[in-house]
Amino acid sequence: MYFLDSNICLYYLRNQYPPLSRKLTTTSPDKIKIPSIVEAEIFTGVEKGAQITREIWEEFFAPFEIVPFDHDAARKYALIRAHLEQNGMVIGPNDLVIAATVIAHNGVLVSHNTGEFKRIPDLLLEDWTT
Repeated sequence: MYFLDSNICLYYLRNQYPPLSRKLTTTSPDKIKIPSIVEAEIFTGVEKGAQITREIWEEFFAPFEIVPFDHDAARKYALIRAHLEQNGMVIGPNDLVIAATVIAHNGVLVSHNTGEFKRIPDLLLEDWTT
């Protein structure tokens, strides 16, 4: 299962990276998930006046399952956050929620933000922009 980060969704709709467009359009939608915090980030941008409308985003999200931050993800979040803080490698709170959701559901995170996410043990990570 692949979980998309916000930047990947945005890059796809802006058609910024041809390899990303190819990979996303050739991967079955049932193999792609969206963490609920990613949906929240995207719609926060819409509320702030982003150029891509709510309707376009809803159409983009429609074929994919939105995966909530659940009990298992909360436990993973606690482990990840404690580990990162103990090692002086803090990352953003939304990125922690994304990573915990992906790990709790045995997925692979698709993100261009590999610098932060590489700090997280056991997180499988791919960058489809290259």
